[in-house]
Amino acid sequence: MKLLHGVGDFFSLDIGTNSMRIVQLSGNAQRGWSLLKYAYVPVDQKLVQDSSELGRKRLGEAILTAVNQAGIKTKNIALGLPSNKSFTSIVETDTLPEKELEKAFKYEIDKYVPMAMNDAQADYIVLGPSPNGAAKTEILVASTAKEYAEAQLELVEKIGFNVVAMEPEVLAMARSMTPVGMNDAALLVDFGEHSTDLAIVYQGKPRLVRTIPWAFGLITKTTASSLNVKEEQARQFILKFGLAQDKVEGQVFKVLDGLLDNFAAELVKSVRFFQTRYMNAKVSSIVLAGFAETVPLFAEYIEAKTQIPTMRGNPWQSVRLTPAQQQALSQVSSEFLVAIGLAKRSND
Repeated sequence: MKLLHGVGDFFSLDIGTNSMRIVQLSGNAQRGWSLLKYAYVPVDQKLVQDSSELGRKRLGEAILTAVNQAGIKTKNIALGLPSNKSFTSIVETDTLPEKELEKAFKYEIDKYVPMAMNDAQADYIVLGPSPNGAAKTEILVASTAKEYAEAQLELVEKIGFNVVAMEPEVLAMARSMTPVGMNDAALLVDFGEHSTDLAIVYQGKPRLVRTIPWAFGLITKTTASSLNVKEEQARQFILKFGLAQDKVEGQVFKVLDGLLDNFAAELVKSVRFFQTRYMNAKVSSIVLAGFAETVPLFAEYIEAKTQIPTMRGNPWQSVRLTPAQQQALSQVSSEFLVAIGLAKRSND
């Protein structure tokens, strides 16, 4: 099993906080993709977090039910690695012929993994020449704890499947959310429940990857505390009124403005850092996913704060769907960004 390299026919599995998403695509990046099989199954958050033997067994049963519901026949599966279970960085090394580089970097990779190699599962892909000159090559390194990787393998293998690859969710997100035909760089933002994944994609590859603590759960708790309401009510306020200043006497906006102003500053910081390395590259767009896509006026707020054109992302942008599939997925389509990105993996 590889973290970044997978082989053969497979489907993707993305287990989120409240649901699991399964996708199998046909086609490729050159000819275009079509949705072959899929499933969306709500799951109890407690079940996802239950690490007991019984809890893992029930989660495995839920996965098997979802796969059968989708009608998938292949036993090969690609899994996403949540941000809190993986580490991704982009590093530089001396430029060497391909085979020599592979041989040399195997002995260097431990310098870029934040744990003892005996305790880690790690992999890398070569991105290409460094912006600082052809003498250096950029490499993306991904790692996860071996204990976590082995637990995921056991979970899936016990129900009869074969894990062919694991990949950090931020990389899968970058694959599905990068605007088609984009020439400039784009900042991709997946505003999640517990954290936010950021990736700046340039020339078709991620050149900067970060995870920051600002997230929907944080703004929900802060809003609930500030307005003296229950968290569920605060969540409903945010999803209904968002950043509208003329709703609920502007109370929700006032609370969110203080939090999201700092969030926008982090986005600007990421763009500036990227442009210190890629001085000739322009970040011409910010693409929003997750809760950032669903909260009203979120895109408009970020654009005003960053002065960068901001849009809501579409993970299905290069995937053909039948009318029936479009209708069935209409209410949950935005939640498939990681599953689609995993399913678009190639053997390259």
